[in-house]
Amino acid sequence: MNMKKSVFAGALSLALCASTVFAGAATIGQAQSVEKKYLVVFKDESKLPAGYTDLVKKAGGQVENKLDKLGAVEVTSSNPNFLNEVKKSSLVSAAGTENVIYPETPAVEADLPLESADLYNDLQWDIKQVTNNGKSWGLPGGTGKTASGEDIVVGVIDTGIDYTHPDLKDNYAYGKSFVPGYPDAMDENSHGTHVAGSIAAKGRTMGVGPDLKVAAYRVFGPTGGAATSHIAEALMTAADDNVDVVNMSLGGYDWFQNPDYATSETVADVQMFNRAIKYAIQKGVTVVGSAGNNAVDLKSPGQLSGTDAGATHRSPSSQLMIRVSAGGALKNLAFYSNYGVGKIDVMAPGGDLGPNYDPATGAGGDNTYLAYSTIPGGKYGYKGGTSMAAPKVAAVAGVIIAKHGKDQITPAQVKQIIQSSSEDIFEPGYDAKSGHGLINAVSALK
Repeated sequence: MNMKKSVFAGALSLALCASTVFAGAATIGQAQSVEKKYLVVFKDESKLPAGYTDLVKKAGGQVENKLDKLGAVEVTSSNPNFLNEVKKSSLVSAAGTENVIYPETPAVEADLPLESADLYNDLQWDIKQVTNNGKSWGLPGGTGKTASGEDIVVGVIDTGIDYTHPDLKDNYAYGKSFVPGYPDAMDENSHGTHVAGSIAAKGRTMGVGPDLKVAAYRVFGPTGGAATSHIAEALMTAADDNVDVVNMSLGGYDWFQNPDYATSETVADVQMFNRAIKYAIQKGVTVVGSAGNNAVDLKSPGQLSGTDAGATHRSPSSQLMIRVSAGGALKNLAFYSNYGVGKIDVMAPGGDLGPNYDPATGAGGDNTYLAYSTIPGGKYGYKGGTSMAAPKVAAVAGVIIAKHGKDQITPAQVKQIIQSSSEDIFEPGYDAKSGHGLINAVSALK
């Protein structure tokens, strides 16, 4: 079988790609009109201040999108001095060039295997690992329904979901798109459908919670990334829709070289994401996110930014949410997974290429150690990454909520149960690789 790797290494730039549009072709000696997208975060966390549109306009900008419940706006401006002008206002907490976030590109993908009759039994070692060979499904809440039969919804902020897939269509709740020009939540990439299958597939493949419901919050088109404000808006909307859990298998990094001045281009994004995560959790949503596939210690900024002069922030990320590293079938840390003391809460199976794989040479890999799940077109495929680990934690969160009742347990309690019920696999107690340990749905429900 063919396989393709996309493990990222080396230093990352100060910020993710800024969204920039060059208007027209300038002739020689003529100034070039450059329109950029900015994020302006106001001091009030819960609403936009009176007169904010006039404030932005006076600085040479135009409001393109407002996140009123987060106190932030997305702005376009061709004024090269826009940031300096808008920051003069005492109402502004932070402003910077808006960054772009990407779906957590699978560290490894592989061609489809020959189809067998029972894909769950033959290929889904990862789902078996979390559910103890399906034993969690027989426990109260273990399928993802409450005692009253009420469905638990996991919002998937991703590339969308193939809601016609035979293993997902019965558990698909609804979809919304935040991608300009793409109003449908249908997945045109495969990432989101694979994630959704790990959560709630019920057919030839199975998810950790096979009666959980999944809702698509599409933020990515067929290719490329998404403006940070669109991801924050999707999270805010999911919270307003009263979903129970949100999974974000996506992310990037912000480098804070010097807290006094170098955060001007990054602090606005970080503030906005922190507000969005806090908003969702305060509304009762358990938020889960992937740790990233750069195989680095997130506590060591030099491995990501090229210098130790400052700190590197995984974005979006917060200590309020559940941050997930990836493990393999042998309960090892996957070769691509990020780690770091204080940066990881738990580990979940994300798949790797087996014990004989040599990351240095790319030799000895075995696709059957990857995570197998649904992909668009009614098909199935292998992927490996922290993107594949996070949704299993989101599903365990969903079945915990199903057991206890939607209004009877808080996100902090859900997180505590997941952490305390995890299997201690590396150093005794908390460690940098697995956090509090490897998740276990049976222990969490007991």
